[in-house]
Amino acid sequence: MIEQVAGMVVHGQAWTVKELFVLPNEYIYWSIQIVMYPYMTGLVAGAFVLSSLYHVFGVTKLKEIARFSLVFSFALLPVAMMPLMLHLQQPFRGINVLMTPHFTSAISAFGIVFLTYAFIVAGEIWFVYRKHFVEMTNELQAKPDRTGMDSFYLLIYKCLTLGAMNLDEESLQKDHKAVKFLASIGIPVACFLHGYAGFIFGSVKANALWMTPLMPVIFICSAVVSGIALCILCYVLAQEARKFLAKRKMARWANDPQAPTIEALHGAEQSEVAMTANYLLYFMIAAATLEILDMIFRGYTQVKSWDILREVILERDFTKIFILQYGLGNVLPFILMMLPGRTVRRTTIATVLVLFGVFMMRWNVVIGGQAFSLSFAGFMDYHLPIIPHDMETFKEGLFGALTVIATPFVLFWFLAKVVPPFLKGDELH
Repeated sequence: MIEQVAGMVVHGQAWTVKELFVLPNEYIYWSIQIVMYPYMTGLVAGAFVLSSLYHVFGVTKLKEIARFSLVFSFALLPVAMMPLMLHLQQPFRGINVLMTPHFTSAISAFGIVFLTYAFIVAGEIWFVYRKHFVEMTNELQAKPDRTGMDSFYLLIYKCLTLGAMNLDEESLQKDHKAVKFLASIGIPVACFLHGYAGFIFGSVKANALWMTPLMPVIFICSAVVSGIALCILCYVLAQEARKFLAKRKMARWANDPQAPTIEALHGAEQSEVAMTANYLLYFMIAAATLEILDMIFRGYTQVKSWDILREVILERDFTKIFILQYGLGNVLPFILMMLPGRTVRRTTIATVLVLFGVFMMRWNVVIGGQAFSLSFAGFMDYHLPIIPHDMETFKEGLFGALTVIATPFVLFWFLAKVVPPFLKGDELH
């Protein structure tokens, strides 16, 4: 029987299955969109950290993928708040977080952190691509037979230059210093952007699974892992698409003597992926170590809630945690990348598994943390709505999650039209 409050179906009723002794007002309120929320913000932070390896630490072998990850991070940024907007019952009130930010709560502080990070990434992209904006403006202005699309791009590039048309050596050096400065301060802000999500979960005293000071650190490490893995995957796919275009001699490259060759694209792909995969391994080791340490600490201290936590972790969610998250999402990709003769194809498969493993970690934290009743005598199961029958089951179901996943790729496609992630090394910093 469907329970109702004031004539309305209780939020969470459609996907919650109760077992044994569960309090009447308990449901799995935080569903798939709250799983997607820390997952997407983690991708944002991880992609930015990868781009900073070149801009801050001077790892020149990562120059090309660093630019790619910076643009991709900016495309991911608007999607960070999208799961929250879909989850809220009154989404139009969500803007209040940005309009009236304050530090009296973690979610309110998110407004300040999110806007600060957005300005940092936007500023870094502007300094990196300012030379490109000016050159494209001059090129389009000098074009005698401009089309309507050319005029449209000219207007965009004129606005993006912000009137800074100087391209002398001194100006370009100032751009380079500004990029390094913004990337330096962006790293802690990016970590805080995602670490606060772990802070929200770790500070919930009423939930035994979430209440741990290690939660923010675990979230940050796994965020860097997922961001680097996604950038490797998308970079490889983009390079393969460019090689396909070069091989087929597409019209836009047919008469271009500076068009990249298949050999050059393959060489760049090999070197960039090999170096980036090494950093991915380092962060995977750190993330897995922290997660295992947290679990061992819980088992050793055995607080009063450990009995039900043990049943959830070691019995009910054993497959999700130890087989899907740790087995397929950590151990298997780690072995694939550690075996001798590592190839781009094997690394790409490993990154897909890593992304799946981080997603399962988010799932096990968010959904698994709600799997037991506060009475410590009952359980709740979450059934993901597959076929939506109303707006609520669409937003909180499979299609809502797929919408969130697809959005950054659409934004990246449009963004790449103005700030192309692949340019010759002497064209950008």
